[in-house]
Amino acid sequence: MRDAHKRALARKLLDLARMGGHMIATAESCTGGLVAGAITDLPGASEIFDRGFVTYSNAAKIEMLGVQTGTLDACGAVSRETAIEMAQGALKHSRATIAVAITGIAGPDGGSAEKPVGLVHFACAGLDGARHVERRFGPMSRDEIRAAAVAQALEMLIDSAQPCP
Repeated sequence: MRDAHKRALARKLLDLARMGGHMIATAESCTGGLVAGAITDLPGASEIFDRGFVTYSNAAKIEMLGVQTGTLDACGAVSRETAIEMAQGALKHSRATIAVAITGIAGPDGGSAEKPVGLVHFACAGLDGARHVERRFGPMSRDEIRAAAVAQALEMLIDSAQPCP
């Protein structure tokens, strides 16, 4: 993702969150804090960004976000269920009104037939519940997958910060 595009998405999120009185939290695995970094690169981010959780290991997901061991055992770290629990945990352990979570396989190794490199699960949670998106980015480099994941996460946060009609 081009830096200008990432910056434009983050700026739109900052403006919408500020107008809506939202605070943001992130829970990141395969992106390792890149979403939090994209937001906090902007002046004024402190008005809308509460905290970011980088939970690369399963132990961190459990300890920092309250992801259930049973969820990880039954579904794996890269799953719809884990992403939703991560987002809900980020809300619970912060002052945020909106949280996004990302968990996936950025490669180049670690994929399988069932869960290939490029599979990323996203969840966005707010006070009104959570929604999930699964993306299969396909044959891209690790950097490209992570950049695409950052864009997807920012877009989900933007959608959640939009005022209701």
